[in-house]
Amino acid sequence: MMSSPGAGVRVALLGCGTVGSQVARILIEQADDLRARVGRPLALVGVATRTERERPGVDPALLTTDAAALVARDDIDLIIELMGGIHPTLGLLTDALASGKSVVTANKALLAQHGAQLFEAAESAGVDIYYEAAVAGAIPIIRPLRESLVGDEVTAVKGIVNGTTNYILDQMHTTGADYADALAEAQALGYAEADPTADVEGEDAAAKAAILASLAFHTRVSLADVDREGISGVTSDDIATAEQLGCVVKLLADCSVSADGSIAVGVHPTLVPATHPLAGIRGAFNAVFVESRNAGQLMFMGPGAGGSPTASAVLGDVVTAARNRVRGVAGPGESAYTAPGITDPGKVASRHHLGMVVRDEPGVLSRVAAALARRQVSIQAVRQVQAPEQDAHARLGITTHIAPDADVRAVVAELEGSDDVRGTIRVLRVEGE
Repeated sequence: MMSSPGAGVRVALLGCGTVGSQVARILIEQADDLRARVGRPLALVGVATRTERERPGVDPALLTTDAAALVARDDIDLIIELMGGIHPTLGLLTDALASGKSVVTANKALLAQHGAQLFEAAESAGVDIYYEAAVAGAIPIIRPLRESLVGDEVTAVKGIVNGTTNYILDQMHTTGADYADALAEAQALGYAEADPTADVEGEDAAAKAAILASLAFHTRVSLADVDREGISGVTSDDIATAEQLGCVVKLLADCSVSADGSIAVGVHPTLVPATHPLAGIRGAFNAVFVESRNAGQLMFMGPGAGGSPTASAVLGDVVTAARNRVRGVAGPGESAYTAPGITDPGKVASRHHLGMVVRDEPGVLSRVAAALARRQVSIQAVRQVQAPEQDAHARLGITTHIAPDADVRAVVAELEGSDDVRGTIRVLRVEGE
């Protein structure tokens, strides 16, 4: 749908919080630059907020608490959605698309759960839906997967896509803080919410992994397809083990093609070798590592959150969608022409590290090795040290070669039921071959 000749592109903003307020600021302060880039003025004509409180720098006349009425206006070309949540957001965006309005959103949860519905609505109406800011904040990763690499074959996408968890794990490594103290510091600095569940239990990263996998492998992957484990169980012992092995612990979103052609998508605390590019991502930064058949290995890194960085990604989409309106065209839609299926989590193969306390007696190591052999899990390396807190016991660390997760878990269940092992065996995936 084209804007009328000579007219500007009229924009409505849903949500004016941390990111929304920065988007409004940029639209107003950089109006001349944006006009030059689009070819027409970008006019902010309405802002929906949850309360009637005035927003600094925004004309009070633009504010409304009636988001549905704002979306229904027929003088609006483009909706920017930054209010978050599923309801009523899904209905609002579906209505906007159906009425011929293009949409820019940063709502990863909505896209991971209802993306197919939104993409179909956009295609039916011949309008755009852009969502660069939904994954990894300011980092341009959606557009490279959606456009730049569309002529290549992506084989894997791996990333640190949640700044809160990366900050917590980084603090545990660099300062020796335990999980609870690192989380408290992240909350004090504003990196973590008062209720950090969505971040620390991997829910946020899982939604982003679903989006990345959908784009990379041209199929539909939903939040329910993502195997997920958060970082709340990561201990100081895990951190110490990682450092002894020359690794760091990262919450890694891992999307890859399995041997049978299905798609493995998961989010897990992972031992990442210090030599891997993702190992050096510090603090609240994000990074995405892409492997493709022809381009090879590509790394995208930068601020994963924050008002201004995320607003930068939003405005990039706004300019693109506005240009399309001016030209009377729509950009690339959903690319979901394949249906390879999702790999059963138990069949996802990787290296694993098993950390356990065992009796320090002859024959124990051979019995542990025999349990692994019965499941055809091959041992790559073994470390054993005396357990100072328990006499006559030792700490045993075993790194396996690549093996299916279900086989490793079966070994763990067998060993935990034996007299040789004391307590719970800690299992962490290990990045690499």
